[in-house]
Parts: sequence; structure tokens; C-alpha cells
Amino acid sequence: MYLHDGNAEEHFIPNKTQAIVSFFLLVVCLIIVVLMAKGLSKTIEDMVQSMGAPKSLVGVIIAGVVLLPEGLAAIRAARNNQFQSSLNLALGSALASIGLSIPAISAVSIMYDIPLVLGLDKKDIILLTLSVFIVMLSLSRGKTNVLYGTVLLVNLAAYIFTVIVP
Repeated sequence: MYLHDGNAEEHFIPNKTQAIVSFFLLVVCLIIVVLMAKGLSKTIEDMVQSMGAPKSLVGVIIAGVVLLPEGLAAIRAARNNQFQSSLNLALGSALASIGLSIPAISAVSIMYDIPLVLGLDKKDIILLTLSVFIVMLSLSRGKTNVLYGTVLLVNLAAYIFTVIVP
């Protein structure tokens, strides 16, 4: 069913069956991604270990692989001067990944008796707080721009650097 709101845009509204099927497919795909990440983690762990980098880099690389499709779509939207769509894609992807992956990873950790640590150290808390502050500044005006994205990318680079060089 499509809903017209007076604009040229049409909004798709799924029926109950489509919503239930979509939910179950989302759960199945999430399980597949988690299991693939688990299978890929040994190879990535060996590569990180051969480089002499800390083990925490494995999680960063796997998170990058999981977020890659949405990240590429956000970059494509930004290249087309659609910064709001780019921001929506990036934030939606992050929210979905965190909101769905943490419970799934927790379940797999419990099933396979794998220790799970979700804590942050002081430098990570500072970088996370800085990121939240930057996003709040960006969203408080209702629109975003290249400057906020650039600052967030620099913050991400700083985080990855502190993971590699603790």
C-alpha cells in the first residue's frame, strides 16, 4: 500500500504479514552476519597478531565489515550532495548494529561460553562523548554539513589510532 501525503513522494506502508516476514528475515540475516563474523574473526585475529597490533583491533575490523554496506550507501549519498540522507543512513546503521548486534552477540557468547566484555576505558569514553556532542550539534539545527562529518571522521581516525597504538 502506498500513501500519498500531498507531495510528489510516496510512502510505502507494509501490511502485517509483510512486517512479520521482514522481521524474521532481519533476524535470520543478523544471525548469518554474526556467524560469518565469528568465522572471519580467526583469520582477522591471525592477521592482526602477525602485525603485532592489539587484539582489540579485531573487533574494530569486524565492525567495519558489518557496517560496510550502509557506510558505502552513506558515502554515495554524501557524494550526491544528500547530506541528510547520508547522516540518516549512517546513524540508522549504527543504531541497528548496536541495537541488534549486542543482544545477538550476547546470546552467542552465552551459548558457546565465550567471555564478553562491553566496557570502555577512559580514552574511549572521552572519544565517545566527543562523538555524541558533535552529533548533537549537527542534529540540533535540523540539518548537517560537511564540517560535522569531517570532525566525526577525524574522531574515528583518532579512535582507530588509539586502538592500534594504545
